Amino acid sequence: MTSGTFISFEGGEGAGKSTQIRRLADRLKADGADVVLTREPGGSEGAEAIRDLLVNGAADRWSPITETLLMYASRRDHVERVIRPALDRGAVVLCDRFADSTRAYQGAGGDAPAALIAALEDHVLGGTIPHLTLVFDLPAEVGLARATARGGEARFESKGLAFHERLRAGYLEIARREPERCAVIDADADLDAVTAAVWDVVAARLGL
Repeated sequence: MTSGTFISFEGGEGAGKSTQIRRLADRLKADGADVVLTREPGGSEGAEAIRDLLVNGAADRWSPITETLLMYASRRDHVERVIRPALDRGAVVLCDRFADSTRAYQGAGGDAPAALIAALEDHVLGGTIPHLTLVFDLPAEVGLARATARGGEARFESKGLAFHERLRAGYLEIARREPERCAVIDADADLDAVTAAVWDVVAARLGL
């Protein structure tokens, strides 16, 4: 059994997760916590190599099932080499995306079979799941506009508005089904208001 705390940050493109995860990490570190800040796809040397395959290239470079398999190959290495060791020593692990991203992007967005994703979760994660998942929600068109303005990796951004509306609905359905683990954050609010909302949820749910 792990003794640390595992928090994942989820949401569509342009939701502001990366900014908010850094702000939470800084606050926890200031309070003396041992914080591991990581991301998916990626987070370990092997997983970062797979990330390059996933985030670059044409939108149709991989089928949803192939994407799912690549995501879980990356995730297994990340869990084995970074997440579990950190939790075992009692650290707070903050992860920018985790398994819910596969459910939303490849599942709800890409129509990869839910049974396949569930089986991979069971066998690959081995019970390593977040204690708390923050779902950053905002209209898909707003998130895409933000993502386009910032530039950078654009493979998933280029999948079109309908895809991003499906994955937004997928995230909200995950939060609806698992309210004990998930909390929805209004990512369309002012930046500082989002930061305050994140802290309120973290403090209330985990007592940090």
